[in-house]
Amino acid sequence: MLRHDVPVRPELDKIAHDHGFDFHIIDDEIYWDESRAYRFTLRQIEDQIEKPTAELHQMCLEVVDRAVKDDALLEQLAIPSLYWDAIAESWRNNDPSLYGRMDFVWCGKDPVKLLEYNADTPTSLYESAYFQWIWMEESRRSGVIPRDADQFNAIQDKLIARFNALRRADPLYFCCCKGTEEDRGTVFYLEDCARQAGLDTRFIYIEDLGLGVGGVLTDLDDNVIRQAFKLYPLEWMMRDENGPMLRKRHEQWIEPLWKSILSNKGLLPLLWRFFPDHPNLLPAWFDGETPVIAPGFAGCVRKPLFSREGGNVTIFDRHKNVIVHEDGDYADEPMIYQAFQPLPRFGDSYTLIGSWVVDDEAVGMGIREDISLITKDTSRFIPHYIAG
Repeated sequence: MLRHDVPVRPELDKIAHDHGFDFHIIDDEIYWDESRAYRFTLRQIEDQIEKPTAELHQMCLEVVDRAVKDDALLEQLAIPSLYWDAIAESWRNNDPSLYGRMDFVWCGKDPVKLLEYNADTPTSLYESAYFQWIWMEESRRSGVIPRDADQFNAIQDKLIARFNALRRADPLYFCCCKGTEEDRGTVFYLEDCARQAGLDTRFIYIEDLGLGVGGVLTDLDDNVIRQAFKLYPLEWMMRDENGPMLRKRHEQWIEPLWKSILSNKGLLPLLWRFFPDHPNLLPAWFDGETPVIAPGFAGCVRKPLFSREGGNVTIFDRHKNVIVHEDGDYADEPMIYQAFQPLPRFGDSYTLIGSWVVDDEAVGMGIREDISLITKDTSRFIPHYIAG
């Protein structure tokens, strides 16, 4: 993995606007950063990213299978017991999933280590699947990168194929909250992929969902919603006023209810429990359990079970001193701990690899950088390519 400077395309703002990338600048700060790029070899991608992603995903599915049969595990995950039966039914019925993103730390020598699995509402999808591919094609033509360069990126093709497999007679609704430009952009992109697959799609904001007779969801024209993609966390849905309606399973949600097990940080200690010493895992344990950290690690990381975008994550050194802490809205959530493996540092930035899963396959990746060891929603996105 080599990081090097590259020239920014002239009129980048116009290029981003023309492609609908309206959040390439966030809060007047650069989000999409193409002043640098990461170069990988094909062997690095296949052996160090693609293969571990596929294996870890299968391990995660085994955790789901165990958890839906064991109430004690669901209790450790702090999933409300009200939904246990519905989650198990969702798993037994093989309710379809679309995508997810595993976040890795990789220093180039040892195997990648899983930091977490964003299996319910992962973002940075449009950047990974589409805009960095456009960057690669234009950079090849201009000679900025080798003309025979490639990219670990079959994300869009796989999304379209997956939507085609999910096609039903009913329209597929796409939902997100109001006032979130990044979420709206991600949902708009996914809706476009679904349309390319031949699906009849509709968009509605979460706040505009209605409740019809018998507890069915309706749109603004009182049409019954029978299947919907939501960029809205399952744990939030369970806590909402109408959350108990999920148990009736009137709608087919993407992501499905069983994904609530994988999107939970408690997945990390369960993976370590069932697959101890796996080369792609870091030691992890629930709060209150005996720490299982091994010598050689720099400390530990405390994470709320339902934390998002780095909220309320704290990194400690081996003497329990705080290295860095991120504020957030999850301070009162149950916590897990994970051995601390520092992200690789390039200049003044730390680098995180996001490996994408679509339809149970490893299909591509995106790279994020931040001056902090804790990656957040505003952390910069850096393109990559394969050469050699």
